[in-house]
Amino acid sequence: MAYAGVAIRYLAILLDLMVLSAVFFPVTRIAKGTWIMSASDHRWAHGWFVTDPLCLAFLAAIFLYFVLFEAFAGATPGKMAAGLRVVRPVGGRPGLPRSLVRNVLRVVDGLPALGILGAVLIATSGDRTRIGDRLAQTRVVQSRAKA
Repeated sequence: MAYAGVAIRYLAILLDLMVLSAVFFPVTRIAKGTWIMSASDHRWAHGWFVTDPLCLAFLAAIFLYFVLFEAFAGATPGKMAAGLRVVRPVGGRPGLPRSLVRNVLRVVDGLPALGILGAVLIATSGDRTRIGDRLAQTRVVQSRAKA
């Protein structure tokens, strides 16, 4: 297996964010009358917790997007476009339990900001794993051969 490094994984997540944005921006425009919401629009300008129903729905949708695509298709649309897939160490799709673990741990891998911890772990481990991959027993691999 050819394990995926930091750069291609960041490309895949940027592609996924573009897909999600293509849905979220129009929905926000329809629901809130604006394309981009300010902190006060989120109802969290005076606290740390998001309480806006639209924002909570978007957070749930983002989480489910990653969990379900990786569990059942083996890759999100961004990973597919980048030629990546998520597999168990012996091959095959990760399934729902592993996908849940790896995606819940994105919070840890995102520390201190912008995925720095995850990026360092991916760059320095032989099998290119972040904490989420290690605990879920998954790997991100290249699904197509390099030219």
